[in-house]
Amino acid sequence: MQTAAPKENKMGVMPINRLLITMSLPIMISMMVQALYNIVDSIFVAQINENALTAVSLAFPVQNLMIAVSTGTGVGVNAILSRSLGAKDSERANRTAVTGIVLALASFLVFALFGLTLSEFFFRVQTSDAQIIDYGKTYMTIVTSLSFGLFGQIIGERLLQATGRTIYTMITQGLGAIINIILDPILIFGYFGLPAMGVAGAALATVIGQIIAAALGFYLNHRVNVEIQIRFKKYRPTRTLIREIYAIGLPSILMSSIGSVMTFCMNKILIVFSTTATAVFGVYFKLQSFIFMPVFGLNNGMVPIISYNFGAQKKDRIHQTIRYSILYATLLMLLGFIIFEGIPDILLRLFNASDTMLDMGRAALRIIAPHFLLAGFDIIASTVFQALGRSIYSLIVSIARQLLVLLPVALLLSLSGILDLVWLAFPISEIVSFILCLFFLRRTLKTLTF
Repeated sequence: MQTAAPKENKMGVMPINRLLITMSLPIMISMMVQALYNIVDSIFVAQINENALTAVSLAFPVQNLMIAVSTGTGVGVNAILSRSLGAKDSERANRTAVTGIVLALASFLVFALFGLTLSEFFFRVQTSDAQIIDYGKTYMTIVTSLSFGLFGQIIGERLLQATGRTIYTMITQGLGAIINIILDPILIFGYFGLPAMGVAGAALATVIGQIIAAALGFYLNHRVNVEIQIRFKKYRPTRTLIREIYAIGLPSILMSSIGSVMTFCMNKILIVFSTTATAVFGVYFKLQSFIFMPVFGLNNGMVPIISYNFGAQKKDRIHQTIRYSILYATLLMLLGFIIFEGIPDILLRLFNASDTMLDMGRAALRIIAPHFLLAGFDIIASTVFQALGRSIYSLIVSIARQLLVLLPVALLLSLSGILDLVWLAFPISEIVSFILCLFFLRRTLKTLTF
């Protein structure tokens, strides 16, 4: 009796436009919800006082570094797992999934140790304000020492995305975000008989949401992700596979880590003007995440499509995916540009902005916003490099943009003593990034020989 041929995964046969939308839309929605809870978190913290908002803003580089490590590892796991499925190698796919979970646990332990021992030192390096240091130490100790929820949530979602089950990542991220939004006012201000915990409450709301989302993610992988089997006794990590994961994921980690370095250094530049300037920068990052997150969601839907068709050697489908992704990313960024230019006062008042903060923030948002018009293309191009094994290009672009251009330009402009000039570093650095991405994308696509 002849055995039936295995059914082709939808990533190899479904029309690209429909596939990209169905793969990306659930992730985009969930990441917008994720961005919304980040904004809401800061909105509630701002009600305590401006120092509390500044402390959370100063903690952002460490939180961003945790996300960088977890998502970068996830990029490597996602790419290898999708390629393995495209090549019909289930053994390698299963081993990749198990290895990703082990790496997530190891990453959590490193950050927990950092948070428990170095939180106060981290804030004393940045400011001498005792209240900001106290707020920051409390907040960062909690979000790092309980970060197993963050690492577990992200790796669980990447395993679902790699097999095309992006609808479930919308459920896990959405649930975690909603729980955080509900718990924020309850724990910060002490409703329903609970004590008012201030910034500690904000941190606890965040980690509780992440832990619940992680638990749901692993449950869904066990119940519905039939294309991979997570069995730790049968599929143990190997050094070779770990090296392959980080060969793809490390540039992504480094790129996002560079973002943490950039944020830390920008905070140091801005705090010379005032703590309010640092708070404005923190608010900008929260607001821009609501614009960028849908594009990152589009990215997450795009990566397994490109990786799968790379493994299946379907060049036309790779090209179509890239074209549609660039189109949709540019349209999303255009919307963000219109919002930042049109209603900056409304956005800033969400964070209980004082008159001083409102004046600073209005100028900042309008000066920075034009870089959105190029950022969509740059984000898609950088992710294409990673999905096609050219991660070094993404790393070069990120280093050039944030370390070689943005920070030196910002520092140079800060010497003028005019804060508004410092914000110009963002559009200037984006222009350089666009030129590099255009050059490397053309070079990458020419090297596809199959």
